[in-house]
Amino acid sequence: MNRIGTLLVEGYALVKRIGTALNWLPPTVARFAVGWIFFQSGWGKLHDLGKVTDFFTQLGLPAPAFQAAFTSTTEFACGSLLLLGLGTRLAAVPLIITMIVAIRTALWDQVDSLGALFGLAEFLYIALLLGLATNGAGPLSIDWLLEHRAESRPAAELIRGGTSSVHA
Repeated sequence: MNRIGTLLVEGYALVKRIGTALNWLPPTVARFAVGWIFFQSGWGKLHDLGKVTDFFTQLGLPAPAFQAAFTSTTEFACGSLLLLGLGTRLAAVPLIITMIVAIRTALWDQVDSLGALFGLAEFLYIALLLGLATNGAGPLSIDWLLEHRAESRPAAELIRGGTSSVHA
């Protein structure tokens, strides 16, 4: 292999090692960014449910008061879970559904092309949430700690409920 080929191979290997070392970063940034957005949004809505209910009424949603409280609570609770990295895969699902409903009910008139759909912040939240739902919270999370703690315990111990002593 010539000198340029060797440099390219070594350069690629270096980039790959750096990328592997930073594998924790994308899920952590996604989790904190989306979690914070939903945490703040839910908190704000919970503290002004009348305004949210009025908006949902204008959209023609059935049971607007119930849906305002439900949506606000979902955003706050699931956003909090994302920030902690606890139950991330499960917490992402109601938020994905919330964003789909938001796009369809409140933003659909802005969608006249795929580019317009992809340009909505709500669609980008869906993309990030799908990544979190399928790949998990990453190593800087309570989920990761719980998963690795469970993996380090023998299966028989987990089945018995946590005792590792053998009874004769």
